[in-house]
Amino acid sequence: MRKRTLHAGLAAGLGLMGCLILGGASAQEFPGQPIRFVTGLPAGSGADSFTRFIAEKMKEVSGATIVVENRVGATGAIAMEFVARSKPDGYTAYLTAGSATASANHIFKIPRVNVLEAFRIAGTINRMGFMIVLDGKSPHRTLQELTAALKAKGDKGNYGVSATSGIVLAETYKAIAGLETGQVRFRAAGDTLNELAAGNLDFSSIDPGFSIPQHNAGRVRILAVSTGKRVESIPDIPTLEESGVKGVDQTVWWCIALPKATPDVIVNKINSWLNEALRKPESKKFFNDAGGDIFISTPAEADVLFAQEVANGGEYLRVAKIEKQ
Repeated sequence: MRKRTLHAGLAAGLGLMGCLILGGASAQEFPGQPIRFVTGLPAGSGADSFTRFIAEKMKEVSGATIVVENRVGATGAIAMEFVARSKPDGYTAYLTAGSATASANHIFKIPRVNVLEAFRIAGTINRMGFMIVLDGKSPHRTLQELTAALKAKGDKGNYGVSATSGIVLAETYKAIAGLETGQVRFRAAGDTLNELAAGNLDFSSIDPGFSIPQHNAGRVRILAVSTGKRVESIPDIPTLEESGVKGVDQTVWWCIALPKATPDVIVNKINSWLNEALRKPESKKFFNDAGGDIFISTPAEADVLFAQEVANGGEYLRVAKIEKQ
């Protein structure tokens, strides 16, 4: 009986060792099959273009096959849940705005997943801010001038917005500046242009990918950006902080998120590919043209940033008066 027990223990130990050896070999040989980059937004969107650009640049540096998969619906929750519940082997990744994904723990009455428990961040990609913009023919040249005009209008003023980050920025601006300006929601940032030109909106709070080309064409005027410091690609645009709206630092940053149990060796390999891709001159130009700056980090630094965003998310949504879904 004792001999059988010893044999059983030895067999179990050898089995465990074999699993560890195979598991280590699998991680070291990664990738052995195509990698999926999942995005929650449709083909042709800004998020899709970011995802496809990064996929292409990471293919170049890694030699891996990387395919982009659009899983659209439920404000990105379908894609988020799909990746969170995928096998943690590095073959399914979520390309997302980490700052927006962090809000999932607060925006849903019953969150589909706890994002802190579901994801680890392999690395950050870029950072950018939302913009306070006016019609290009507006007489207001600074945010201070706009603020004074909005205070004079009281609750007769209106602003346009289409994205949650835009709502958070505009409502934060209102709260700090003591404004009563009303909110008008649109399906897309472009829908605000005609209303700005017609004088039906006093300003819009919209993303840089749309704002900057319109600003350069003279159709809108960007007064301020939501980031804590000026964006490298648009150095002439002041921050809200510089413009007298103190305490605003709302930075949108993109990242590659992986299922939480993904092994370190795979996370670090994906991080090295990503950072090498981001150091390419064409990557800098691509993200600068989209109104953002390259943002390189280690997985540990990215995880800390993500945890901070989750902690702050509830307060942002409270200020923006966004009800749980």
